[in-house]
Amino acid sequence: MPKKLIALALLVGTAALPGAAHAQDKCTALANQAFGADVRISAAVHVAAGPMALPAAPGQAAQSIPLPGHCKVEGIINDRTGKDGKRYGIGFALALPDDWNGRFLLMGGGGLNGSVAPPIGPVAAGGTPALARGFAVLSHDSGHKGPVFDNSFMADQRATLDFAETSVRTVALLGKQISATYYGRPVAHSYMTGCSTGGREGMLASQRYPELFDGIIVGAPAMRTGDSNLGVEFTTVLFNQAAPRDKDGKPILAQVLTAADRKTILDGLLAQCDGIDGLKDGMIEAVAQCRFDARLLQCKRGKQDGCLSAGQVNALVEGFKGPKDKAGYPIYAPVPYDTGIVATPMGYLPSGIPGPLGPPSQATSIDLDARIHDIRNNAQQRLTDTNYWTNLNTYLDRGGKIIFYHGVSDFWFSPFATWDYYERAAKDNGKAFTDASRFYMVPGMLHCAGGNSFDQFDMLSSLVDWVETGKAPEAITASRRGPDPDQRPLCPYPSYARYTGGDEKRAGSFACSKPAG
Repeated sequence: MPKKLIALALLVGTAALPGAAHAQDKCTALANQAFGADVRISAAVHVAAGPMALPAAPGQAAQSIPLPGHCKVEGIINDRTGKDGKRYGIGFALALPDDWNGRFLLMGGGGLNGSVAPPIGPVAAGGTPALARGFAVLSHDSGHKGPVFDNSFMADQRATLDFAETSVRTVALLGKQISATYYGRPVAHSYMTGCSTGGREGMLASQRYPELFDGIIVGAPAMRTGDSNLGVEFTTVLFNQAAPRDKDGKPILAQVLTAADRKTILDGLLAQCDGIDGLKDGMIEAVAQCRFDARLLQCKRGKQDGCLSAGQVNALVEGFKGPKDKAGYPIYAPVPYDTGIVATPMGYLPSGIPGPLGPPSQATSIDLDARIHDIRNNAQQRLTDTNYWTNLNTYLDRGGKIIFYHGVSDFWFSPFATWDYYERAAKDNGKAFTDASRFYMVPGMLHCAGGNSFDQFDMLSSLVDWVETGKAPEAITASRRGPDPDQRPLCPYPSYARYTGGDEKRAGSFACSKPAG
């Protein structure tokens, strides 16, 4: 065959059937594209299809997920030296799958961010992340590098603003621009998913940048961190007040709540609330109907195993109501009674052992008025708080959809605080909001995952169907982790999964039921 014909055949074959070399060349070319004066692409490498290992969850075996071949683009926006002499800029990673479905998804972060997570889109995706479905997925560090709870970056104004809100818009616009350049066509639909800080970022996107996304999933939003931390401290102080003291008058943390006390609380809680949903299985599905009375657990003749002291009962009653100021106004929302409150080390009840934010508190007093005054006048708290803005008419008028979910046993943020926001948004926006939103309680689930719960669920498919076909979600099937997982429906709150008979391991044996009364 003549050389010219051979060359032509090779060219046609490469165009028709892009191989690894062609995909790599196409991907690498992005590094030479101009995406703005302040954008620097540091790497653009094609990644072959294959499994990706996931960190093992506590008590679970390590898992891996299959990912498609994709172009992974890494870079930084506004790389600079900050006021404190440190390097700043919004680090990002964008995964562009070989077989693109036309959709773009922005991943929310966690904690105070500070690192770029693998851009796969795992949140509320039921074990099949967005990248594996064909989404272009972008993750970012929100403008700084550092440990997840290191707030030293807030010495720099721009880094603080990027974390608080602006990085969301900045990276979303860039991600869409790079995607359109790579594929030669614009993004058809844009989505965002996140939990904790990622949930807060999703809320701020709907509130402050309503044109960015067509659908958003908001999980356990970290929207009132000062208030929620104060609520935890208040509850801890009440329990410390009830604890035995050492020779220096300090509470003996190991005896604040013993293993026997925790069992007493859990047994009492299940006895009062477990069967309301029609099935006694160690799960409290009827969240809105659980009226746990801790006073029924109080010892009649002195403290002993199997009952609680008067001080412990008082802490359970008053602490879970949420703190109030001297005038009686609520500082933070009530906390629901659920099975995960007794979990160690990260249940809502104090465990007396160090947590991710430091050593356990031995405080036996707290000035709530002074503390809430400081929180309300803290500029950084106000900047990051998404609790107050409920005017969503631009987002809703564009056809935007939003799904909220929250673990009932969340140890950092009360799901009732998120539900309070949902109710206020419903009041201020009316039917336009309730028709375009859903709220799901996840019984037993701790912060974003874990606990005695059905914490595996695919809300992403439901959101896509809702946005693109108009099919609104109702019950969403959730499952436990495991080779043959049990199933249970998640129901739009305040409805709950009521057992109707049959195999209790299957979602079809339950129906969403509205609370009585």
